[in-house]
Amino acid sequence: MNLKGYQLQFITHSTERYSNIDSARMALEGGCRWIQLRMKGAEDTLLEETALVIQRMCQEYGATFIIDDKVELALKIKADGVHLGKSDMPVDQARRLLGGDFIIGATVNSFEDVLHHLQGDSPDYFGCGPYRFTSTKERLAPILGVAGYQSIVRQMRENNIGIPMVAIGGICKDDICQLMESGVDGIALSGSVLRAGDPVGEMRRIMDIINRNTH
Repeated sequence: MNLKGYQLQFITHSTERYSNIDSARMALEGGCRWIQLRMKGAEDTLLEETALVIQRMCQEYGATFIIDDKVELALKIKADGVHLGKSDMPVDQARRLLGGDFIIGATVNSFEDVLHHLQGDSPDYFGCGPYRFTSTKERLAPILGVAGYQSIVRQMRENNIGIPMVAIGGICKDDICQLMESGVDGIALSGSVLRAGDPVGEMRRIMDIINRNTH
């Protein structure tokens, strides 16, 4: 399974200023090579149209394209994979539908959640959060903070669980070094990039930090 680029994941987001397509384009221009399309509540037609546009952009940049939640759409358009939240389709069922060539990510909030996923088909990576409060996520799980990640990573290592762990949820540029020191393998972000005066430049600066902390 090719997880190239997973260390920095951008979750699309729409604001009064930017559309999901705009946000994906700026992230790609800034050097991010892993885009997750997240459009909770969008109509199926609009979601598919948006997915196809962003998929083409990802292909042009050699980036991985993940769709949040919608397993059937990922299969239909041959996206690179899906990310499944705790209330979405179970990983086992998604794997049966998609087969082994698709990337499957799963949301976790605790070590118990990690163990739950090991009882069946394991995901290819975990999206673990939230780090802090974020307005882009409904029904927010308990806040983890750096200490929460340290605890989960320690327990995973003690149990020889090597699935990559990506921190998510309200993460800003200034948080990245400390989070990477906690032992997580990657960072996912969204709103902090779009709130910057220069989103493309902000993504470049974040990419530089990630590169310095993973090489």
